[in-house]
Amino acid sequence: MLTSPASPSRRLSKYTTPAPTFLEYEKGEITNDEFRKGLRQLFGNIHTDFELDDYWNAMLGDIPTERIELLKELKSKYKTFLLSNTNAIHLDYFTGMVNKAHGLESLDPLFHKAYYSHLMKMRKPDPAIYEFVLRENGLKASETIFLDDNLANLKGAASIGIQTFHVTHPDLIFSLFR
Repeated sequence: MLTSPASPSRRLSKYTTPAPTFLEYEKGEITNDEFRKGLRQLFGNIHTDFELDDYWNAMLGDIPTERIELLKELKSKYKTFLLSNTNAIHLDYFTGMVNKAHGLESLDPLFHKAYYSHLMKMRKPDPAIYEFVLRENGLKASETIFLDDNLANLKGAASIGIQTFHVTHPDLIFSLFR
């Protein structure tokens, strides 16, 4: 989808610090309707639910086949987990996209377990979310590596002893694991 400079998705990109509504939504503290209401307050009450969802999802990229294959390979060799700050609208969109592009029911089969912030009622970089994943899976922080593109999330993981790796470019994971 292409967006005009005045579209809400373009205006959403200017938020370097998420508005409280975004954080509440990622923690599952508000519903889809409450989130959309918050967007309407930010951008005006002129957008349908479908349009708002479309704008909101416009920030998401696709997952190239080679990344899917790398995830499958890593899962066969290591315990792998997905820990994502996300929300219901993004998860629904991403699930449909992965199904259409790769024939997968969701991202979940690519990992031993997937954790989504809005379902956990926690979000990165709060150390509690990393502690939960470690505890639930019997993992030791010192033997765990966490990859993320957000420095704040890496600092949260490192604060409890998890090794971290800053993904500064999407293709960097290929050089790290090959």
